Amino acid sequence: MIKTLGGRKLGVTSSHRRALLRNMATSLFLHEKVETTIAKAKELRPFAEKIITHAVRGRHVLVRRAIQDRVVYRKLFDVLAPRYAQRPGGYIRILRLAPRVGDNAQRGLVTLLS
Repeated sequence: MIKTLGGRKLGVTSSHRRALLRNMATSLFLHEKVETTIAKAKELRPFAEKIITHAVRGRHVLVRRAIQDRVVYRKLFDVLAPRYAQRPGGYIRILRLAPRVGDNAQRGLVTLLS
């Protein structure tokens, strides 16, 4: 029986997908919200939540591997990690928006909980 393991492919190569998730997570942590398609948002949620969990637990090397922007790296440890220190998980919310005008793709707003 064939199972679809490993998440969505999003129509791109694995290296492109990795870069896409890193860039979206960096933008999410910097601006605390990002607008994208629902499929990309659902892939971003576990990726970004793992990074926040690593920051809360003080794992600097693991966070540095995923986030390479110095400003966002500092914000993770100075602002976001203390904010979510007492929270057991679930740092991100996905809100559905109206479909995109050009191709009618489902859009979503990914936000960090306060």
